[in-house]
Amino acid sequence: MHHFQYKNKELHGEDVPVTKIAEEVGTPFYLYSHATLIQHWRAFDGAFSDIPHLTCFSMKSNSNLAILRLFASEGGGVDIVSGGELFRALKVGIEPGRIVYSGVGKKSEDMAYALKSDILMFNVESPQEIAELNGLAGKLGKKAYIAIRVNPDIDPRTHPYISTGLRENKFGIDIGAALEEYTIAASLKNLVVAGVSCHIGSQVTQVSPFVEALRKLKGLIRQLEEAGIHIRFLDLGGGLGITYDKEAPPHPREYAEAVKEELDIKDLTTVLEPGRVIMGNAGILVTKTLYTKTTPEKTFIIVDAAMNDLIRPSLYGSFHGIQPVKQTGQANIKADIVGPICESSDFLAKDREVAAFQVGDLMAIMSAGAYGFSMSSSYNSRPRVAEVMVKGDQFFVIRERETFDDLIRGEKIPEFLM
Repeated sequence: MHHFQYKNKELHGEDVPVTKIAEEVGTPFYLYSHATLIQHWRAFDGAFSDIPHLTCFSMKSNSNLAILRLFASEGGGVDIVSGGELFRALKVGIEPGRIVYSGVGKKSEDMAYALKSDILMFNVESPQEIAELNGLAGKLGKKAYIAIRVNPDIDPRTHPYISTGLRENKFGIDIGAALEEYTIAASLKNLVVAGVSCHIGSQVTQVSPFVEALRKLKGLIRQLEEAGIHIRFLDLGGGLGITYDKEAPPHPREYAEAVKEELDIKDLTTVLEPGRVIMGNAGILVTKTLYTKTTPEKTFIIVDAAMNDLIRPSLYGSFHGIQPVKQTGQANIKADIVGPICESSDFLAKDREVAAFQVGDLMAIMSAGAYGFSMSSSYNSRPRVAEVMVKGDQFFVIRERETFDDLIRGEKIPEFLM
């Protein structure tokens, strides 16, 4: 469910016509629905309300300050993967005790920043990282609370680029070696073993892989308890999928019921890291048709958004719905939706049945709230687009469109070239 609907054949974000925003802000731009974000957050977080839990929004999916502040106001925490994300989280008032730090390649300076900030927990991913964190904590006179991210070798049945829980993936420590690594970590004087962590992948559309992983983690927790290592937190990561096209992912309530039915360990707080399931269908990318072109092989609709704005179709072959902002009643055509980037991989849709867009027509790229702007770039020296949030009958620019001056900020020409 989302709040991008047609009224009198014109697409609205909640109660605001998308055309009105385009006229004032220009195109392309990302548009997020406040009502959808609140609805999705409460649906997910509320599904676990009857057990001790902490919902930590996965910032990598969308790290705009306004989005983070919204979730902070709902009592949420965040899952971070860099010092920059920690900076953003603290900037909007996320409590450090609600921040978990994941990621396979944490820099020493970023870990030190997190230690000084007194975050809840580090999800560590390798023996060398464990040793490095112990040394940093000792130098700073701190105790680092950790969970080891365990790789359970579970197939999440998703795109291979976003599968993270198989033995062949770079993430985590193999579950067969986890007990030994926990024993070593527990012996280090500057570390406190607090949890077990796992994340099997993204855009998972079935409950069974999560349950299979949870069963393996329970076995590990029992082994740890028998070894005298008490576990307080079970971090199940994120990964619950959404509907982009014809997928039928479980509702958060169904996911929660499956998890709770499997959990039988007392005094355990479950940490959850939803991202896409909150953000994905709460945002769209609005773009304008620049040209149409027909060749003997194809019809192309050339728009002012490109792969630098939304890379998922180029990177993953991902499907995003294409909708006209104004419904004209014209028959559909088969076309490629492409952008101005000088790459053949610059497309938003291929061989798609779409409205017969004409020059100047606005187009909505649906389900773009997650991993849209956060993965965007300035490739081809294209300024990154504006981000807008709609709330009821009002809209707010929550990130201004970059300028040409923004593109060269920080660059310097050395004197010998002057």
